Amino acid sequence: MLIEGLYKVTATENTAEGILAKVHLNKDHAIFKGHFPGNPVMPGVCMIQIIKELTEEATGKNLFLAVSSNIKFMAIINPEKNPDLQLSIDITQENGEVKVKNTTSFENTVALKLNATFKIVG
Repeated sequence: MLIEGLYKVTATENTAEGILAKVHLNKDHAIFKGHFPGNPVMPGVCMIQIIKELTEEATGKNLFLAVSSNIKFMAIINPEKNPDLQLSIDITQENGEVKVKNTTSFENTVALKLNATFKIVG
């Protein structure tokens, strides 16, 4: 885990397309003191890192983000109000690459959609 203590995985389930993961954000993590003081917001780059780490765990491969063809931040993720996230990650592997299609949500709100290609490292 690159950012120790930022989140914990509370459940994972394999699906026909990839995985479904539930994540709990640590609202007291130092990252939220600077992003933003008094109004914490989950940084988008941290969400992309979480998706990468969950995909690495699912595939058993070390990955490097090569292309993000579509990233849509659709709702603010405030860890004090919505610490529990659900990530649906569709995974396909071909030609030394891992392609990901992600939808991240909390309650009934879609917060993030991402399409990305990761290179397999090592």
